Amino acid sequence: MTEHHTVLGGKVHVYKRPNSTRWQCSTYLGGKNRRTTTKEDSLSRAKEIAEDWYLQLRGKLRNGEIKTEKTFNEASEQFLREYDLITQGERSKIYVNGLHWRSRVHLVPFFGSLGLSEITPGKVQEYRIHRLEEATAKRGKPPARNTMHQEIVTLRQTLKTAVRNGWLDRMPDLSEPYRSSPKISHRAWFSPEEYKKLYEATRTRAHEPKTTRYKWESEQLHDFVLFAANTGLRPDEAWRLQFRDVTIVEDDASGQTILEIEVRGKRGVGYCKSMTGAVRPFERLRARLRPPRADHTDKVDDNTSNPAPNTSEEWRLPGPTDLIFPKWQRDLFNAILDEENLRFDREGRPRTAYSLRHTYICLRLMEGADIYQIAKNCRTSVEMIEKYYASHIKTNLDAAAINIMRPRPRPKGKSNPPKRRNKAEVYVPQPSDKSYT
Repeated sequence: MTEHHTVLGGKVHVYKRPNSTRWQCSTYLGGKNRRTTTKEDSLSRAKEIAEDWYLQLRGKLRNGEIKTEKTFNEASEQFLREYDLITQGERSKIYVNGLHWRSRVHLVPFFGSLGLSEITPGKVQEYRIHRLEEATAKRGKPPARNTMHQEIVTLRQTLKTAVRNGWLDRMPDLSEPYRSSPKISHRAWFSPEEYKKLYEATRTRAHEPKTTRYKWESEQLHDFVLFAANTGLRPDEAWRLQFRDVTIVEDDASGQTILEIEVRGKRGVGYCKSMTGAVRPFERLRARLRPPRADHTDKVDDNTSNPAPNTSEEWRLPGPTDLIFPKWQRDLFNAILDEENLRFDREGRPRTAYSLRHTYICLRLMEGADIYQIAKNCRTSVEMIEKYYASHIKTNLDAAAINIMRPRPRPKGKSNPPKRRNKAEVYVPQPSDKSYT
């Protein structure tokens, strides 16, 4: 049976566990049971240590060193656990890992030991200043605006978790003071002249590759450039496409031969109708023989002469369930952009596979296509297109509607001033004129 004693009027309990010679002490303070060991075999000495331990806890509680509420660290653990379980399979693993990384590396070291009620707008502003000074000291420049935005989003989601669980009564104001309106810049795209320069370069590389064993990859890249710029698909949507998802049809409204595409991507399942320029590349893709295990080709240096793996298998035509673009030739694409001086736009933004989607949207707007139909065909919103694309397309400005000159209104209460006539038109009577008196 456990031996048990009390001190300080029952506020502290001193007890000894079975099979132990050391005395333990415990108390209930700040809404939580707390216990520790006295490391003493003597009961009198153990009671003295228990009293001192309790009084120290009371002092820490009075000074705010002991939290009687949930801390940010506990809220962060709860948020990340919920997010992993609820969004499993719905959000990108890269995005989820980014949440864990931002919480672990930046937010928890700064806010972790604070009680949730201590996270005030002033404390959030201190965090922004801390991050600016830390990044400037390490890398010589402050963190990017988008980086700080993502960290504040993670902070907001963590605090919302605390509100849902009743650990926090309301959300603090996380808005940035002194914040000026950020510059809205258009996405990196290819102008008509630059796009023509790009596809002519990829066509040349497809006909005359620098390394013969990469002829298939060069041909695939050329058809991808044409396919993406004539459909407006996101790169991940194009890379998920199977041959059974694409159908060549005759469009009744336009009388043109186009592609009808069943798209699976970040917005779920949607549909896309292509330009006529996507039909011929798709026919070439469907008729092109595939190397052995095209979906699992290993990256090999251009200077090596080693054959591709699994060369014992024969080249074959793709089947309905095969991916149209089983591999993205990123290095080849970037090499061509560098050769043609197209890697960056005039604002210094790098061009990627996503730039082909932006090119499709911009070219459609320049041709006068309906912005709502473009938004539906690209599975995005009109707001996004107006914000990032339409604002910099010059053909969206109607000079006839802008350069309107209205006549000035006539002042009230004033008659029309007499019209002034030329001096030659004024009649000057002559003495010989009979009407002159």
